Parts: sequence; C-alpha cells; structure tokens
Amino acid sequence: MAGLLLAAGGGRRLGGRPKALLDHRGRPLVEHAARALRDGGCDPVHIVLGAASGSVRARADLSAYGVSENPDWAQGMGSSLRVGLAALAGSGADAVVVSLVDQPGIGAAAVGRVVAAYEGGASLASAAYDGRRGHPVLFGAERWPDIAATATGDRGARAYLQEHADALTLVECSDIAEPYDIDTAEDLHRLR
Repeated sequence: MAGLLLAAGGGRRLGGRPKALLDHRGRPLVEHAARALRDGGCDPVHIVLGAASGSVRARADLSAYGVSENPDWAQGMGSSLRVGLAALAGSGADAVVVSLVDQPGIGAAAVGRVVAAYEGGASLASAAYDGRRGHPVLFGAERWPDIAATATGDRGARAYLQEHADALTLVECSDIAEPYDIDTAEDLHRLR
C-alpha cells in the first residue's frame, strides 16, 4: 500500500506561502502529512513538491520518502496526481492512498481506516465525514491509468470519483479526523 502526498501548491490564497512549509508543532506541515501516511500503513510514501521545492527540501526532513517535483504545479492538483502516480507505477504497490498536505486534522488513524478498505486492484475507497466524501482516497493500481488520464486542474480525481460513485466505498472517519483545509490566513489558527 503506497502513500502519495500532494504538496506542490503555491498557497495563492495564503499570499504565496507554500502550504508544505507552514509551521505545525514546530516542523513543516509536509513532514506531519507524510508521517500520517507512513504511520497509517503506507510504504512507500511518495511526496510531490512544486512551489518553492528547493526551500521545502532544505527545511523539511523528507529523507524517509520518495520525492518528485511537478514542474507544472501551477496547473493544479491534477498535474501533481499524475506525477505521483507515474512515480509509483513501478513500485509494485497494489494501491495508493492519496492525501493532501493542507489537511492537518487528518492523521494516521484515518489513513489506517481507509487502508483497511482495500479489497484488490480495482479498489476505490474514500474517507467520509458525516457521509460526505473527503480525503484520504484509496485507488487500486488497476485504476491508476484511467485516473491519471482524467486528472486535470484543481479537481484532481474528483470527476473520476463522481463517475465511479457506484464502486466507491465510503469509510466514515468523522469520529477520528477533521477534514478542514488550511487555505487562507483565517485558517492558520488551526495550526499549533
């Protein structure tokens, strides 16, 4: 079970502060998000960087993870998802759990619960919060080519998930995680 952390965004609504570098409990947010994937049962864990990737590599300890750079990060999350899936294509992983760097309320417990929903190469599962689909999301390896082919803009795999809703297993996580995003300066109070 691979983990894929999308951490390439430039933090446009945060005044150009890349979310990966936001301070959370004394360390860059990217470290916490990658650790949540690893501690939730994912190995290997791969991180896709983009904006300020040199600064992220300099400040964050990413030595335990694979790292790719998305030169097209400004085109949105879809391009980062494609880069990450391509990087994991030869890893032998049967599935991947995809998480976002800007959701510190989602930890290893939610990742582990989604990992447990794996049922084979065609698996498709998502954390749910009060019945609504959220992150992290699990994609069986058989689905990766179709997901990559449809991942565009900031929507990532949203269109694919909507089109395959009948195959999607929702894994309720509202009792163990909070799905808020760190998008604007008003959200920064959620970081400790």
